[in-house]
Amino acid sequence: MMAGNMEELKKALALSMFDKGIVKFGSFTLKSGLQSPFYLDIRTIVSYPATLKVVGQIMWNMIKSIKHDVICGVPYTALPIATVISTEFGKPMIMKRKEQKKYGTKKIVEGVFKENDTCIIIEDLVTSGMSVFETVGPLQKVGLVVKDVVVLVDREQGGRANVQAGGLNLHSVFTISEILNLLQSEGRIKGKCVDEVMTWIRNNQTTKKSKPKPLTFSERASLTNNPVAQNLFNIMETKKTNLCFSADVTTLEEVKKLADLTGPYICLLKTHVDIYPDYSEEGIKELKKIAQKHNFLIFEDRKFADIGNTMFHQFSGGTFKISSWADITNAHTLPGPGIIDGFKKVINETKSSCGLLLLAQMSSKGNLITKEYTKETVALAEKNLDSVLGFICQNKLSDKPGLIHMTPGVNLKSKGDSLGQQYNTPEIAVGDKGTDLIIVGRGIYKDPNPATSAQNYAQRAWKAYESRISSNSLKRKAIDIELSRKRQKIENK
Repeated sequence: MMAGNMEELKKALALSMFDKGIVKFGSFTLKSGLQSPFYLDIRTIVSYPATLKVVGQIMWNMIKSIKHDVICGVPYTALPIATVISTEFGKPMIMKRKEQKKYGTKKIVEGVFKENDTCIIIEDLVTSGMSVFETVGPLQKVGLVVKDVVVLVDREQGGRANVQAGGLNLHSVFTISEILNLLQSEGRIKGKCVDEVMTWIRNNQTTKKSKPKPLTFSERASLTNNPVAQNLFNIMETKKTNLCFSADVTTLEEVKKLADLTGPYICLLKTHVDIYPDYSEEGIKELKKIAQKHNFLIFEDRKFADIGNTMFHQFSGGTFKISSWADITNAHTLPGPGIIDGFKKVINETKSSCGLLLLAQMSSKGNLITKEYTKETVALAEKNLDSVLGFICQNKLSDKPGLIHMTPGVNLKSKGDSLGQQYNTPEIAVGDKGTDLIIVGRGIYKDPNPATSAQNYAQRAWKAYESRISSNSLKRKAIDIELSRKRQKIENK
């Protein structure tokens, strides 16, 4: 078939698809939940044999020069198209089942083929390319070689780039912009419709973005205007420690002794000032001197959870006057943005230098924090980067470089306690879950030698951090090893 004839055939097909309602314009809810100004109802093509035959003819013309042994339609919409190509042009066809049979041969791929046969994938349309890979994977698992995919319509939402990134060649009869231009040139739609669809496509891309290179703490310090976050980042880089010691003992005197012992290995000391019967302003001044001596910050774990006005008074006044000496404190977001406003008011009126952490997740079993609560907490933090320096959390929640993620519940010797605490290791918290600091309490102050224990935690957490920011991370090595193991298993079958 000549190229000129092919173009005429494609034009006629595009017009036929519009006239038959296969290509629609309006407002449609997609599988993803998005509202789209256009819809490709290709399933209905089975009701138009002549149109289906033309589709098969055009797609065959695109792939007939590509060496292949069998074809396979992506279930279910592309199966009729693949069948037409198979019967009209004498090309063997196989079928990939939606679910593996649980009886008989228990096959996932039906049809006759042999190992290393080359298969071309037939698809009706591509958006993200996910359905293509859901078909390709099982075919490769049974020994078929897949290099090419032919699709009727490329929605131009990033699927081509995703398919190609997966090592496949994508051949499309139409792009959606080609269909729009053909319909507009023939007076079927107006330019306003074309602009609306193309704008929507640009705003709804599915292209997989490569993960950005992880930033070092010093790089992140330069990317935030929060002075407390900058200070903490710089301390961590200078001392090479991302360990926060939670001195959960019951007297200020014990806290000072532990702070002096562990000081060389920590970047942050967490206190609970309201449980110290020996609290005094003089004792706090002595603790501040120890912090200056060993270059770490003090984090008062107050967990404010009231309305903004009450938070203002609790933070700045009362017996403890926390804003006058703590470098960092924290709050629940249950009251809403008012609690952050109360914090800001204290900072503005007293000119104190203190950063705020938000409790986004907890390590205790059965806690009532929901995913939606966490999501809203992250949103509040990202709107208040001048005062909020990060989260108490169990995994990385935000890509904002100035937001620091601190994980409590880290212990090397225990998995939990009788009161619902659940523990992670430094490698899991920092390496796997992507947080920045580990918060360790009992693992240090219950140890006969707290300084040695703190040094051990600090070294392991820092090593996990270094591995995470390097190209040869522990996680990547583990993935590579697992993939290699699976490939070897397949090859040995």
